[in-house]
Amino acid sequence: MLSCLVYGIAPFSHRVEWALKIKGVKYEFIEQDLQNKSPLLLESNPIHKKIPVLIHNGRPICESIVILEYIDEAFEGPSILPKDPYDRALARFWVKFFEDKGPTMRKSIFLKGEEQEKAKEEVFEMLRILDNELKDKKYFVGDKFGFVDIVANVGALWQGVLEEVSGVVLVTSEKFPNFCAWRDEYCTQNKEYLPSRDELLVRYQAYIQPVDTSK
Repeated sequence: MLSCLVYGIAPFSHRVEWALKIKGVKYEFIEQDLQNKSPLLLESNPIHKKIPVLIHNGRPICESIVILEYIDEAFEGPSILPKDPYDRALARFWVKFFEDKGPTMRKSIFLKGEEQEKAKEEVFEMLRILDNELKDKKYFVGDKFGFVDIVANVGALWQGVLEEVSGVVLVTSEKFPNFCAWRDEYCTQNKEYLPSRDELLVRYQAYIQPVDTSK
């Protein structure tokens, strides 16, 4: 029996769903109300009390990155992490890079004033690094879609949605052409693994205050 506690619009939940689909594993998704967390979620992840949580044979696994590696090791099917040890280490490096920079990306959207401007400069530096890394490359590591690309789903879809809703535009093809080319190809080639952009727009518009760009 395999089930996953998720929140429908969260990119972290979709990472797990994506990995399970790649592996061809049957699963049950149990949607969570993050304002009224279920006893099952609190029991399964008592330390952080966050989604997603994968429950396999009654045993919970927490944190999306840990869950991805578990899925890759526990189930037959196409590999998510590279087989080559060097490529695997490189993939883990870029995954950690994305995870470390994630809070700054959120600050650049949700904060205001000087704190937001500082976060935006940090995001621009991060994007310059990623843009350089993706020069003449289709994927971050190796010659096929994998671990880093799944983790990077935030940058591929959610970041653009948040920019549109908030009015805070960070990523442009003029400044970051390689990253934008990767993002566009990503969303085109992986539609079956991504939620509807229109649905995300509607959901996020409910609680993000847009920036007044007329001033």
